[in-house]
Amino acid sequence: MANQEYLMHEQVRLWDIAILFLKLGIIGFGGPAAHIAMMRDEVVHKRKWMNDQKFVDLLGATNLIPGPNSTELAIHIGYDKGGWRGLIIAGLCFILPAVLITGVFAWLYKKYGHLPVVHQFVYGIKPAIIAVILNALIPLLRTSFKNALLITLGVSVFILSFLGISELYLMFGAGLLAMVIHHYRYTNRSHFRSIAPLFLMTGFQQSFFSSKNIELFWIFLKIGSILYGSGYVLFAFLDTELVATGMLSRQELIDAIAVGQFSPGPVFSSVTFIGYQINGFTGAVLSTIAIFTPSFLLVALLVPLVKKMRNSAAFSSFLDAVNVSAIAMIAVICFEMGKETIYNWQTLSIALLTMVILLRFRKTNSAFIIIGGAVMGYLLTQL
Repeated sequence: MANQEYLMHEQVRLWDIAILFLKLGIIGFGGPAAHIAMMRDEVVHKRKWMNDQKFVDLLGATNLIPGPNSTELAIHIGYDKGGWRGLIIAGLCFILPAVLITGVFAWLYKKYGHLPVVHQFVYGIKPAIIAVILNALIPLLRTSFKNALLITLGVSVFILSFLGISELYLMFGAGLLAMVIHHYRYTNRSHFRSIAPLFLMTGFQQSFFSSKNIELFWIFLKIGSILYGSGYVLFAFLDTELVATGMLSRQELIDAIAVGQFSPGPVFSSVTFIGYQINGFTGAVLSTIAIFTPSFLLVALLVPLVKKMRNSAAFSSFLDAVNVSAIAMIAVICFEMGKETIYNWQTLSIALLTMVILLRFRKTNSAFIIIGGAVMGYLLTQL
């Protein structure tokens, strides 16, 4: 009998996929945890394209591969609802708004030497985002923490993540431990097949490329192919690859981090800003293509494995453990964001008011939450 979570697999119009991910790319402030919360609200709660179990399966699967998790989740949802064309459309529509906005900031920075003043608006957006993440996290907890073993694994991952253990070790460790326990419980029903991860890297060189652009392209293609973790891990890579080699100043890297924080969409769009500072428009374009290309390729390679894993009892236990690990790590991110974001009565007021609105009016559009948070932030900073 087919698993219940895979019964909701009907295709949707490509136009609907494009509209949804353009919207999320424009209003997606707050980083990957916020993006995931917004995607869950849109595809599970509002549009009912899939249920929570399918959503957390896709989320868990994308956490197994390197690259920007929320971007890869968008690509995965696009494939699930629109095939190969949906995969490409969802990814591009989610990425392009952030890239274009970051490109404008990069041009302004290059021309005037400083960034526009946006602090007053971001001040209110961040605590509103905390409420959005919490609102999405609660239903996912109910879906993922299905038994005592998964609860134990989830709590353990939550604690170990606080202690600084790599998320890669936590996810694969929890998954493998769940498989081992399943094997000893149901030895006669376990069939282990080896799954060898494939990492496909592609590049292209044309005559008009300068040596600096080619160097940028390969640097960012490499980073996009091997990077696990948050945007802060990305910035550590950039410091090693670009600042230490003299291609970028540390101040430019700090400003790129700022752009990534207050721009919507994936934080990897900071690379557009960096590419522009190093080699103008062509540097920005090639750097952006390079950092995101592995995400499309890796998700395409992962797609056939997810359903096979869910249909196998042994690998289903692995995926369940990865899912609870992903949820636990989102909870840790939310806690850390809360410590940095909610530090006075103004930010606490915005977070609480937003949470009340989301709990009372569950169909509230995320765009209104973002706009409302920005307006409240601006007004409260004027007091």
